[in-house]
Amino acid sequence: MMLLLFKFLWTIDALASLAVLYFFLADLRDGAIAGRNMNIWFIIIAVLTGIMLGSSWLKNHDYSMTAVLLLLVLAIPVLVYAIYILFALPGKQRWNQNNF
Repeated sequence: MMLLLFKFLWTIDALASLAVLYFFLADLRDGAIAGRNMNIWFIIIAVLTGIMLGSSWLKNHDYSMTAVLLLLVLAIPVLVYAIYILFALPGKQRWNQNNF
């Protein structure tokens, strides 16, 4: 059960990390990343790498529960955002006007 949960959360985190890496490389290619925000990007990528590699290391050293908790740090916001998108997109919203 714990291994299945680990694989599920690790897959979610891997997909989120790939999305961040895609946006980093796209912005780097376009020249949108300057010296000031390069540090922010490197911190984000370092944290994602730490979560992915750290959880694998913890699982391989029989700290499965700690590995799952580490994966949840990234997986919870990703799942909340995915649920929001699943509910927001099918609605007949007009995104280009204010409804105040």
